Amino acid sequence: MAKLDFSFRLLSPLLRRFSLARKTREQLLRDQQRGISHSFFVDLLIGNVVEGVTTRDGWVKGAAGPIEMRIYRADCTTGDRLPLVIFLHGGGWVSGKFVSHDWLASSLARQSKSIVISLAYRLAPDHPWPAAAENAYAGMIDVVQRADAFGADSSRVAVVGDSSGGNLAAVIALMARHRKGPKISFQGLMYPATDLMLESPSIDAHDDAPILTKADVIAVVDHYLNGADASDPYVSPLRANSHSDLPPALIQVAEYDPLRDDGTRYAAALQASGVPVRLTTYVGQPHGFISFPHMSSAASQAIAEMAAELRVALSS
Repeated sequence: MAKLDFSFRLLSPLLRRFSLARKTREQLLRDQQRGISHSFFVDLLIGNVVEGVTTRDGWVKGAAGPIEMRIYRADCTTGDRLPLVIFLHGGGWVSGKFVSHDWLASSLARQSKSIVISLAYRLAPDHPWPAAAENAYAGMIDVVQRADAFGADSSRVAVVGDSSGGNLAAVIALMARHRKGPKISFQGLMYPATDLMLESPSIDAHDDAPILTKADVIAVVDHYLNGADASDPYVSPLRANSHSDLPPALIQVAEYDPLRDDGTRYAAALQASGVPVRLTTYVGQPHGFISFPHMSSAASQAIAEMAAELRVALSS
């Protein structure tokens, strides 16, 4: 194995202070209400909207009422209708929103020359499964139906997500197949959680990794499921009876990640069902590395790879 990226080795003690496993239900709810905002320190860690991208906020129809969205469009893009990327943020289904992923989503918009729409969704523990999954699917339907209003092409749609957002992206791709639409041309899954039965060997192999530990994984899954069946394919897309006829995929995993094998196993399942899939392992990186552009030596490379795949998949 390669050595863990130096920045994460250096800052690992600090990052552990934000461990989700340490937080009570009440602390999680307070954090959700408080949220985070851009500041010098925040931007030093997770970046901000990249130069040359314009954002605006709005609302879409969720499964149980309106949900927020943020639209990212590169200033250099031209044309009436651009490809549409539905983005779902990570955060263990209990945290995260637009600010935490502004750099990631805006970078994708600029480099893929697409309209990227980041969807908020109802968070556990107050809103356990299936709230997030159904919210994400309903939001996607509304966005696709209103694509013209966003300057987007409803016939060229991709779903992208990181971590728990990668789980949701894979889940709504399954939902779209089962529920007859909308048509999704590509799924981009960044270190996704695909097996909430927690049977991936990497969970134990990297149980004390920086950013995400085995204890964190167990804690957020407990909050999210709240007793639901972890084998349900809309919880664990790896457990679907069939993975045929799903969109082509790029799956990016990190070497020092408890969820690494969730991604590699899902790639194998897609490939076995005849779905075109590319799997990339980023050596020396921990879970979540793409969200730390100033710390990770590979974040920019991973974004560039995802954007390149989006451009090809959504070219026509």
